[in-house]
Amino acid sequence: MAELVMLSATAATHSRGPVRAVGARNHTNTVLPALDLLDHAVTWLPAEPAAYSSAPAHSLVLVDATGELAAARALTTVISGVDDPPAVIAILNEGGFAALGASWPVVDVLHSGASVAEVEARIRLALSRHASLGARGSIRATGLEIDEANYSISMNNKPLDLTYKEFELLRFLALHPARVFSREQLLSEVWGCDYYGGTRTVDVHVRRLRAKLGDLDALIGTVRNVGYRFWAEPVARATAPASNRQSGPNRPTAANRQPVANRQIGA
Repeated sequence: MAELVMLSATAATHSRGPVRAVGARNHTNTVLPALDLLDHAVTWLPAEPAAYSSAPAHSLVLVDATGELAAARALTTVISGVDDPPAVIAILNEGGFAALGASWPVVDVLHSGASVAEVEARIRLALSRHASLGARGSIRATGLEIDEANYSISMNNKPLDLTYKEFELLRFLALHPARVFSREQLLSEVWGCDYYGGTRTVDVHVRRLRAKLGDLDALIGTVRNVGYRFWAEPVARATAPASNRQSGPNRPTAANRQPVANRQIGA
């Protein structure tokens, strides 16, 4: 059972299950009805920074973004700026997903009509994903550390010189390890819905990132005809001895090459 905080404009509460209600009383949970059926202790609070400052100990925050999107995004920004910030999930209606982008400092999002199984899975994944972040909001992978608070990235303890968009692209991919994103999705998430450039922009930035990552360039994997993904533990390249490398498919090595005199014509 997880300790959750729901920040909602209605501060809705209900009486079933192990729920700790704070704020308004005798309301119906219309923000995320499936949450009622899960075994989590939930504290309901008004969607205001002042109310959140008095929240009890918790491991995850659910922010109601089914109403005022700008206010909800501002609230997630406030939460992400506290010392040792918790994992945050935004709850949206269908139309709200169009406004979602990389500027939302959330671990995941949920549709308000999500099923019980999906809500439970996303809460579990959000907590697991957040546990991989350092106390200062750092994302760590093999040889790589992304400090979100200071907008800096180091590789093997040496700082990387990245542009803002290169940082945002690498940060976004690292926040969703192993998940494949199309170029169109990355344009929407990192550059924003109002960006009119082509998908080649993503390819150019990925190429530059890989060049700067050097030996760790395999952290950004290519999924042919789909897009890109981030590998927390990239597969090491095979480095065969020069004498055994093939310059073409099925090309024999010198040791196995048949003498010209012994070859059969047409074989």
